[in-house]
Amino acid sequence: MATTTQLRRAVTSSYLGSVIEYYDFLLYATASAVVFNKVFFSSLDPLVGTIASFGTFATGYLARPLGGVLFGHYGDLLGRKKMLVLTMSLMGVASFLIGLLPTYGQIGWLAPAGLVLLRVLQGISVGGEWGGAVLMSAEHATSRRGLWASFTNAGAPSGMVLSTLALSATAALVGERAFLDWGWRVPFLLSLVLLGVGLFVRLKVEETPVFRARPKPTSAPLVDVLRNHPRTLALGIGVGLSAFVAQSTLTTFVLAYGVQVGNSRQAILNALTLSSALAVIGIVGFSALSDRVGRRPVVLVGAVLMAAFGFALFPLVDNGYVVIALVLGQAVVHPMMYGPLAALYSELFSTGSRYTGASLGYQLAGLGAGLAPLLFAQVQSIAGTGAIPYILAAFCLLTVVCTAVLRETSRTSLTGDTDAERGTGQLATPPRAHGAEA
Repeated sequence: MATTTQLRRAVTSSYLGSVIEYYDFLLYATASAVVFNKVFFSSLDPLVGTIASFGTFATGYLARPLGGVLFGHYGDLLGRKKMLVLTMSLMGVASFLIGLLPTYGQIGWLAPAGLVLLRVLQGISVGGEWGGAVLMSAEHATSRRGLWASFTNAGAPSGMVLSTLALSATAALVGERAFLDWGWRVPFLLSLVLLGVGLFVRLKVEETPVFRARPKPTSAPLVDVLRNHPRTLALGIGVGLSAFVAQSTLTTFVLAYGVQVGNSRQAILNALTLSSALAVIGIVGFSALSDRVGRRPVVLVGAVLMAAFGFALFPLVDNGYVVIALVLGQAVVHPMMYGPLAALYSELFSTGSRYTGASLGYQLAGLGAGLAPLLFAQVQSIAGTGAIPYILAAFCLLTVVCTAVLRETSRTSLTGDTDAERGTGQLATPPRAHGAEA
């Protein structure tokens, strides 16, 4: 009973923590597409301002691997729980300060500089949060690891729903002019409230039994990952990269593009909210399916479908079918690629360097989400959107190749030490044990 209670607490804590982290992190993403180009880059041409806004958005993703390494190192040495309390606190404070930041019209270049600094702190925070939250669920689980770990990934679209609802409600209540003047700050200031709720839940969760039972800790987890698991790390990055490129294309770039071609900002935010809510169901459902059929088949099908869907995405938006585009892309196809990644990354590394390895692989793949809107905005300014589906398809092809090369991980035990086998990039398939799938 104690084990079941702790699993439920761990999953609840991981989900709520992820919701709060991604509320703050993706609130910035939405604001960068519809607000920050006018508030912090008002002296620039509108398209150039959008590119600059997406540039500050990208800095958060560039900082995420640093957060993964920093918090992963101490998470592997000191424990998952301690690091998760720190990452949540850092995110809440950084987001609150964004809500207090003066605009370009008030303090000039110091405004975007401060925005970049706080965005870096957000990136470091979410970079450390994800790996620890996934491991809190995965290492407490004794069966159905894909399902339980997926609630951390489900926190991303849940946070998107919360952030877009907060922005939409504020805009509707105060009006367009007041929203641009001060209303956009309200959702950021609410971060402190969410922080208090999240810490209350998180502090009730015990350290994972897998971590407590680990052998002698590795003194340098990052060195262990880079020296003994370079092939596994590289393949893991390739598996996840296209999921992140697709994610930010659907949740960030399409927002700005949709407004440019004549869709109302509110209609796009409503479509994003609906598709994000439905994505939670898709992520959990396809992750549970990966417990039965394996991680690889689900990810492979999702990557192939996303490559094809990219060619329909912009025609749908151009013709006003934003809801159809986002629901199909974000709630149906993308969860196949993204949902199983939580369990998959946790299964690639041994206990002594799992936090570091899983975080580094996931966050390096996550660079695709930060750079894609910036890349696509520049491509659009030069040649329109015609080339973007081909770029997206190329990323999906990389995922197909890497997933095909990487062996199935769903039956891998999270206990024991399989460094010798994993260092070659060939994942062992030991007998089922604590942490193995049912």
